[in-house]
Amino acid sequence: VQLQASGGGSVQAGGSLRLSCAASGLAFRYHSIGWFRQAPGKEREGVACMSSSGGSTYYATSVKGRFTISRDNAKNTVYLQMNSLKPEDTAVYYCAAALLLGTGPCRSGKEYDYWGQGTQVTVSS
Repeated sequence: VQLQASGGGSVQAGGSLRLSCAASGLAFRYHSIGWFRQAPGKEREGVACMSSSGGSTYYATSVKGRFTISRDNAKNTVYLQMNSLKPEDTAVYYCAAALLLGTGPCRSGKEYDYWGQGTQVTVSS
């Protein structure tokens, strides 16, 4: 199983980025997927998660209304559109996948089995 995250970078506050995560080696359409992030000195936190069907989503309060998670099962890819970025969004972002009911708790990610390598997002003020 391999998850390959991309799309990170450096932007100014108010800018946008789109993260992508291409999955291989798993039955992607049956897996819940999520984006998590970890800032220096902080614990990993759930940002957005989506059920296998796409019918259920979860967003952290801090990103609700600014970030959008989506998936393309035909391409085995999950996306995270990030708008109105803030300096506090600066972190390494990870995609993850798991066979879960719905989105799973989408908190620390401990329920998720497969992880990408992470992509750095830096937002300057």
